[in-house]
Amino acid sequence: MTVDGNPVKLTSHEYRLLSYLMHHAGRVISRTELVEHLYDRISTGIRTPSKCRGAHRKKLGVEVIQTVRGLGYLLAPPGDGALIP
Repeated sequence: MTVDGNPVKLTSHEYRLLSYLMHHAGRVISRTELVEHLYDRISTGIRTPSKCRGAHRKKLGVEVIQTVRGLGYLLAPPGDGALIP
């Protein structure tokens, strides 16, 4: 994955979260739906979507995932920071 031509390393969970949101672009995804997609029910020590969202912001330098209060998460529309999977 690159941002403005610079390579960015994501953990498998971070990548899966971003990939899922990209496949459902324009749709608000609930926290429950993300957790069910990202983790099997017996996982322990899971990183919540909000923690992954913070890691994305830190690593990518752009606000890629928006929180829709009370509803879930939404992939932000493309802006100046060109994100390429």
